Amino acid sequence: MPIRGDRIVADIEAIARFTATPGAGSDRPSFSAAWRQARDHVLAEAERAGCHWRIDAAGNVHIRPRGVSWSRRVWLSGSHLDSVPGGGDFDGVVGVVAAIEVLRAAHEDGRSDVPLEAVVFAEEEGTTFGLGMLGSRGWIGTLDAAALAGVRNRHGKNYWEAGADQGASAERLAADRLRPADYAGLIELHIEQGPAMWKHDHRVALVTAIAGRRQYAVVLRGVANHAGSTGMDDRHDALAGAAEAIAAVECLPDLLGDHAVATVGRIAVEPNAVNVIPSRAEFTVDLRAPDDDSLELGDERLRALVAAAAQRRGLEHEIVRTESLPAVRLDGPLADRVRAAAGGLGLAPLAETVSGALHDAAILAPLVPTVMIFVASRDGISHNPAEFSRIDDIATATRLLAAVVDADPA
Repeated sequence: MPIRGDRIVADIEAIARFTATPGAGSDRPSFSAAWRQARDHVLAEAERAGCHWRIDAAGNVHIRPRGVSWSRRVWLSGSHLDSVPGGGDFDGVVGVVAAIEVLRAAHEDGRSDVPLEAVVFAEEEGTTFGLGMLGSRGWIGTLDAAALAGVRNRHGKNYWEAGADQGASAERLAADRLRPADYAGLIELHIEQGPAMWKHDHRVALVTAIAGRRQYAVVLRGVANHAGSTGMDDRHDALAGAAEAIAAVECLPDLLGDHAVATVGRIAVEPNAVNVIPSRAEFTVDLRAPDDDSLELGDERLRALVAAAAQRRGLEHEIVRTESLPAVRLDGPLADRVRAAAGGLGLAPLAETVSGALHDAAILAPLVPTVMIFVASRDGISHNPAEFSRIDDIATATRLLAAVVDADPA
């Protein structure tokens, strides 16, 4: 199938223009006008490539060649079009465009029967409703209609209210769930969003695992007091305790092994006055590791280091785990299929890696054989207007995707 880089770049550039913040990165909240324009661009390209499409009850878009019925067992590939505020042009978009390009190339080659379904997942990022991968979670049933009714965007609309005009339907959700037997496997193509591949000049890589994530809200409580008349030995400074704990969090991954990372992304202080000792400090922790044992060890160490910092300063403390997603080992036989296809294209040995970022692939992997294919990101920059991946690399990864799916699944 004739995969063409010029069509891929044209799609990426076209989708980039659909943003609420022209000139300041991509801003496409799920179900927004900009998101709808990007989705409609993809559907127009699909129709030109002789495809038909449907929207499931969770708001995800499914696209197949017209010669492939909805009852036929196929491969699944795609990603998302929503973005973080001020995001880049490649995150998610690359996976959608790659799947469409395979369908487009098959159509150009006179093929109306390539066993591939392209998918556009709704609300992967989590910035629109405060929780990520809602479309895929709703489709597989780990979030029900009530759960999706409980999340709201910045306009105060819940998932169903925001997605009503885009095909989302609470009434159909239970009946429209994923049927795993309908799919031989999911291959999600994505940019790496990290520096390793770019640093080592690995243009394309096979992802064999997706790191698990645990997130926490940590609160330290002390005593507000006068900054000038309270001696240093008489203070119960919540912010100083938080600073000590945060510094320890940065060192935590050293105890957990390769690919473990920990981030404090948000902090709030009370009373937040220049001449008052802080009485309360609250901060978040995002902990990720490629296996559940490391996550559990990280949980224990985090709780111990916060408790120690609080005890040294006479503070009360509280740690609430706000999210827990397990590490995901991706499918071995499907990975072997990708390796074999890479060998046929002269790409062997194919670099292999672990994804530190979460993706819709992690949601489907327990139900459908799943792997990911990564493309290098320049300097590892992502969620940023400077995000960039080479079109030649994306085209190479798309050729690999085409080779994997260009046969009826067993």
